[in-house]
Amino acid sequence: MAAARQVPRTRSPRKPGSQASRAVGEGTANAIGVDTGGTFTDVVAWRGGERVAFKVPSTPREPATAVLTGLARAGAGRGTRVRHGSTVATNALLERKGARVTLVTTAGFEDVLEIGRQDRPDIYALQPARTPPLVPRERRIGARERLAAGGGVLEALTPGEVASTVRRVRATRPEAIAVGLLHAWSAPAHERRLARALEALGVPVSSASELVPEIREYERLATTVANAFLAPRVSHYLQALAHGAGGAEIQIVLSHGGTAPPEQAAREPVRQLFSGPAAGLRAALEAARACGFPRALTLDVGGTSTDCAFLGGRDTGRDGLPRRRGREVAGVPVLLPTLDVHTVGAGGGSIVWEDEGGALRVGPESAGADPGPACYGRGGTRPTVTDANLVLGRLPRRLADGVELDEEAAQAALGSLDPEAVVDVVDAEMVRALRVVSVEQGLDPRDFALVAFGGAGPLHACALADELGIGTVLVPASAGVLSALGLVAADERRDSVRSYVMSLRSAGELPREGEADLRYAGQSFELTVPLGPDLEHRFHAAHAARYGYADRARPLELVAVRTAEVRTAPSIEIRGPVVATRGPEALELEGASAWIGDGWSGETDAHATLVLRRSS
Repeated sequence: MAAARQVPRTRSPRKPGSQASRAVGEGTANAIGVDTGGTFTDVVAWRGGERVAFKVPSTPREPATAVLTGLARAGAGRGTRVRHGSTVATNALLERKGARVTLVTTAGFEDVLEIGRQDRPDIYALQPARTPPLVPRERRIGARERLAAGGGVLEALTPGEVASTVRRVRATRPEAIAVGLLHAWSAPAHERRLARALEALGVPVSSASELVPEIREYERLATTVANAFLAPRVSHYLQALAHGAGGAEIQIVLSHGGTAPPEQAAREPVRQLFSGPAAGLRAALEAARACGFPRALTLDVGGTSTDCAFLGGRDTGRDGLPRRRGREVAGVPVLLPTLDVHTVGAGGGSIVWEDEGGALRVGPESAGADPGPACYGRGGTRPTVTDANLVLGRLPRRLADGVELDEEAAQAALGSLDPEAVVDVVDAEMVRALRVVSVEQGLDPRDFALVAFGGAGPLHACALADELGIGTVLVPASAGVLSALGLVAADERRDSVRSYVMSLRSAGELPREGEADLRYAGQSFELTVPLGPDLEHRFHAAHAARYGYADRARPLELVAVRTAEVRTAPSIEIRGPVVATRGPEALELEGASAWIGDGWSGETDAHATLVLRRSS
């Protein structure tokens, strides 16, 4: 094993008794943000005008336990406003540990879920391996009915067919039911009748016309099935959370950055698939703007994964956050609005291994919270990125959450592996993720600052900036718990969509604010343009910018209008210690550790953000 590089002793700028160092106190909290990660659960609370922040180990087997522990420690009580970003839905879909689902659809369309778009997952594979659908063929039930897109009856849904469908569904012993009939986005009468009848079976029923009232049969059906698949597990989690929260007013953060009460979130768990990554983007954007960077790249590194995004760009919403209409998760298309975050399985707890050719690999498997990296001393024996960083002298011996690190255990786990090579490999994974949200979108990363947060984001930021030619790295105050802080400071948001699929000039008066999905007549896909004056002109300009041409003589089709009700959260002032640094140096921050690379230096600004710049 290569010898660890000699670096200056890890330095902590926090002063004893400072606001950042106190994690508990007396009284009931006014507001709390809780962000659940694979290794730690981050908590930020405001109590009597004072901010307290801390981490507790996550409990993957019973995720509500860690959250309730954090709420109790933070002083949650009746009237406390709690915002929670959860990974329960995401993990259940990734691990395929959900409910036994039965799908009811129009007879003759039972295999849409499996046929999909007929895309080849690997164009050069002779026998491409497809991700199997969440519902096998034997649990896909066809109901004899048919409505036209305009609502006309092509085949009536008779009472006898309703009763027969219920009997066939009962025979499959479902734990949840998904109902998605052809054209139900515009003609939902039959689907509603079937859903009401199936509710008598006493299991959760997900209806496509209520969840996704939009065109695209396959994506709508897949989204509804995913919702049913997740419903029992997420509902159990949220019930345990609400029961043990001591009367606190809980709001669950959704993938698009909005919130929902637990009872609504339990009915539509598929809206929570990007709940965690969405939380920190607002706080990161505010930090970048305060430093004079209206656009920025983000690097959020936790124990299990790294999340990257581009903020403030042309395709972002009016609040500067990047949103998209839908995306694929674990091979399942989800046709719901979400913040556009790119995630890779590379974090502090990612396990290091060698492939068959002897090449060094990192992740996506993680040591998680139990047992955690070897250096945590909880029984872990496999090497992780955290072990490598500790051996390199880039971590303190005691983390901010009270975990004592054992360097001998880290060295034993690494064995003959070079810790610098381990860090180089994980850095390469993170660089690829940043390229996806910048270079692959036609953006030059040298034009932006890199905002680093999460427990390990500041550890890797300088090296990634060097690789991409970025000249400024921003480390916000409370970087280690920034996602939880973003939860506290997030606006309340309720999104809605109305489908049109008609000529724009026939659509009548549209809302003044929101977004319109538009396309040229005859096209298959749309561009999303903000509502307002000169909508046609702005669509032509957007089409030219995206595709290089605009056909101004061609009629436009309005597919859907998206609106949002937003209630702005009160502003929160963040203070932090004054820091000045010059690399190479390791810094211990609030809930995070930073490695200031050689050639980098900086200091905190008036907003407590550590502004790092390359000096060479």
